[in-house]
Amino acid sequence: MKVHTGRTRSRPGRAVVATAAFSLAAGLLTVGSVANAEQDGAASADTAIQQRVENPYEGAQVYVNPDWQAKAREGGGSAIADQPTFVWMDRIAAITGTEGARGLQAHLDTAVDQGADLFQLVIYNLPGRDCAALASNGELPADAIGRYESEYIDPIVDILDDPAYADLRIVTVIEIDSLPNLITNVAPRETQTDNCNTMKANGNYQKGVGYALGQLGALPNVYNYIDIGHHGWLGWDDNFEPFADLVMNETVNNNGASPDDVHGFVSNVANYGVLHEEHFDADTVIGGRAVRETSSWVDWNRYVDEASYAKAYGDLFSQRFGRPISMLIDTSRNGWGGADRPDGPSSSTDGDTYVEESRIDRRIHTGNWCNQSGAGIGERPTTSPEEGIDAYVWVKPPGESDGSSEEIPNDEGKGFDEMCDPAYQGNPRNGHNPSGALPDAPLSGHWFQAQFDELIRNAYPPL
Repeated sequence: MKVHTGRTRSRPGRAVVATAAFSLAAGLLTVGSVANAEQDGAASADTAIQQRVENPYEGAQVYVNPDWQAKAREGGGSAIADQPTFVWMDRIAAITGTEGARGLQAHLDTAVDQGADLFQLVIYNLPGRDCAALASNGELPADAIGRYESEYIDPIVDILDDPAYADLRIVTVIEIDSLPNLITNVAPRETQTDNCNTMKANGNYQKGVGYALGQLGALPNVYNYIDIGHHGWLGWDDNFEPFADLVMNETVNNNGASPDDVHGFVSNVANYGVLHEEHFDADTVIGGRAVRETSSWVDWNRYVDEASYAKAYGDLFSQRFGRPISMLIDTSRNGWGGADRPDGPSSSTDGDTYVEESRIDRRIHTGNWCNQSGAGIGERPTTSPEEGIDAYVWVKPPGESDGSSEEIPNDEGKGFDEMCDPAYQGNPRNGHNPSGALPDAPLSGHWFQAQFDELIRNAYPPL
């Protein structure tokens, strides 16, 4: 049996960080540590200095996934096929490889062959995963925290810890949607679900995220970014700071984790929130009142786009952590180009009408998330695009479905969510609005050519 002791990991031929103190200097996060090394079976102690850069994307050649690249080219997306996308470990089998997708070690070997400096990885297999969205329910039941640790996280860490990959910066996105669900989809909220109440009660989201942070964070070339949902999820006053409290009070010191294991946060993963609403913000005054008060689309939210939301969380978490915290934004599907994109602000003096005619995000409701009709490719992956943002990234590879339009039997642990049915008329989580989903969609993560065609057609900036 393998015994784990929090952050400390010991393997032949590799230094192990035992204690760390971070300081920001000359663009580097310097980790001063006492390290243990085992060589030829004999243990010895030494002092080592490991360095993490402030922004891992600076100066890096980022890995391009050949599996996605081939599908993009075959699907008519040669113009974007060379863009870097994240590799998803969405079930245990993905670690060794599944049909049409190489395993983690093969990806890393390919990254080395490419001469890449940076590898992007999604950690996504919590017990009771996606408690409010059936399309991405995972394979592990709510109480399977032990299996998550030993059968999922540990094998991933073992592979990443191979000295062959020591020169790769490895950016991880940690468990999308999990912690935000514990804010908005639990009792006494109208949006509560039984599954989310179960996960709130058993604490396995916090334990799982904590374990992933601690084990991955012990590797000096790993940069962990925690998911923060999107502006249309946590942007309201009763969600924004409570989420930060959940992270700081229940997660980053849980199950072997330390705040030092968190490099930053990521917004809009696999979602459609526009990067910048160019014609208004929440405080824009139309007809004598701020649209935050008068627009049914804004609906008292403090944020109307992902850039303002991500930067606000960057500021808040920098205060909470006592050091600079930077952000990533997923721009893979938030371009909203095409004929429906407004070319300027509305002339209306009614706040609700003004926002409806001016908004770039053309979803029916900000709570709509599954295979959204009318969406387009967003900004291409870019390093340091604006202050406080490490990079625009493509966490969700364009062309991969969010979920099936109807129930499809499968062995991947993926259910059917009505929000992926174009005929569905909604629930409290999307204000009882139509789903806005495209028809004939396959299981989540499977290639969806019709959606890819639309994303290419509606790309903004245009391709």
